[in-house]
Amino acid sequence: MINQFSEFGGESLASIVEKSLMPSEQLAGVYTPSFKNNPFQLGVASGDPLPNSVVLWTRLAPSPLAENGLGGMPDLNVVVEWEIAKDPNFHYVVQRGSAGALPELNHAVHVEVDGLEPDCFYYYRFQTGSAVSPIGRTKTLPAANSSVSDLSFAMASCQAWYDGYYTAYQHMAADNLDFVMFFGNYIYEYPIDTNHLVRQQFLSEAHRAKVIQLNQYRLRYALFKTDPDLQAAHAAFPWIFIWDDEELDNQAADANVLNHVFPDEILQQRTDAYQAYYENLPLRSTFIPETADTRIYRKFNYGNLAEFNILDTRQYRNDGTVPSTSVFGGEAEKRRNPELTMLGNHQEKWLMDNLTRSQAVWNVLAQTVMMTEINWDTGLDGIYSIDHWDGYVANRNRIFDKFKDEAVNLPIVLTGDIHRHVAAELKEDFQDPDSATVGTEFVTTSISSGGDGADKNFAAVWQENKHVPFYNAQRGYIRCQVTHERWQTDHLVVPYVSVPGAPIRTCASFTVENGKPGLQFRDTGTGSLSPKRL
Repeated sequence: MINQFSEFGGESLASIVEKSLMPSEQLAGVYTPSFKNNPFQLGVASGDPLPNSVVLWTRLAPSPLAENGLGGMPDLNVVVEWEIAKDPNFHYVVQRGSAGALPELNHAVHVEVDGLEPDCFYYYRFQTGSAVSPIGRTKTLPAANSSVSDLSFAMASCQAWYDGYYTAYQHMAADNLDFVMFFGNYIYEYPIDTNHLVRQQFLSEAHRAKVIQLNQYRLRYALFKTDPDLQAAHAAFPWIFIWDDEELDNQAADANVLNHVFPDEILQQRTDAYQAYYENLPLRSTFIPETADTRIYRKFNYGNLAEFNILDTRQYRNDGTVPSTSVFGGEAEKRRNPELTMLGNHQEKWLMDNLTRSQAVWNVLAQTVMMTEINWDTGLDGIYSIDHWDGYVANRNRIFDKFKDEAVNLPIVLTGDIHRHVAAELKEDFQDPDSATVGTEFVTTSISSGGDGADKNFAAVWQENKHVPFYNAQRGYIRCQVTHERWQTDHLVVPYVSVPGAPIRTCASFTVENGKPGLQFRDTGTGSLSPKRL
């Protein structure tokens, strides 16, 4: 796989990123401008928390929707000061410094703050000239292997700005969470026109083109990030990101993108998409490659309570998704080809080694496509999506074998992508409802993608699969509350996203008990719930 990032006057993107992380006094040619408009209109964010470190982010954009994607910024290096404190009034500042917002990185600022205390809340802000950013709050993870009693976090996915309002984030921002995990499709690359624009906002012609180039990606991120509810959720908690396909192109897989023909086009688009992804999210500089790969898979430990394996299910898969996304009849046997891989050899070995060594109570696979088998026609032939793990049966079976053979503690799979809330049991044999349950999967619905949705849309088809007791197709998010004894997942939904201000409710809650594989139903809502076993 080839992935060469752009070069700027002979400098690689990696060297530009390294320069951007230096204190501004070490940079040549930086200046402090005077802004007519607020340069912090895209808000602030933090991410990739560790026990002693977190990434702080902002991007200067006094005209965030400028059609050239540059946010109204000049082609100059700009000084941005930052500080992080123990309190929201900044009476107890623990660190401060300055960074350069560089035009090569779209004037995005990433500050990788080290030397923080474990399991602590912090407050941060930025300043350039007389302009001061909103205040953000973040939190470090507990110390490695420390005794931790509880954890609360949210799952979000799929936020098509044009499909509706981000009301779920308004409610999420008021929740009591340790962090947020985002499961892909932060932006969508499709043209935006009046035929599918729910929000009452005029957009210029630049938004009506398919996104395939760097400045188009930059503009698309800016559009989505202007939403105040998204900004509030970013400012409230640190986020951990996983990408899916739409950050690049629909159903992207390895070097293949379905809507393209020429490999050089594909590689350049991927180069641009990955750069824009880094520029607009609080990611560590380790995301920027020194070799051919852009590695985003990584691991986070929440003390001794949970180990999170963040998986990349797009970049290393081989050609199982081309030329179609579903198979049936005799063609369905092709999905059992042992040569097909979702993770690639290196990532799979990394995951297996982590599961072998883990001492955590809960072992989590956080990834973006459905692992549970879903037969769209429960007749004899069956229909299966090969964009999901159903297209990579041998790879999935090796993971399930690891769950069983290594006696991996309490495996939980977390997923996004499908714009549906789903709770499912991972079976040793999906064709036998009475076979052993080897793990549990929770899928979060979309924030806005797909519009208002409905609680029972296609529910009968899903629940013909006996290992899927719950399904809901409204918009919302998931909240997970974890202790040593119990994992609780709350599926929260809003009734509409076509206008702002929707209320939120818990549609259903499930628990997994320590030592008791399988789902336990806790709370009835109006989602579609299968009565079996519950």
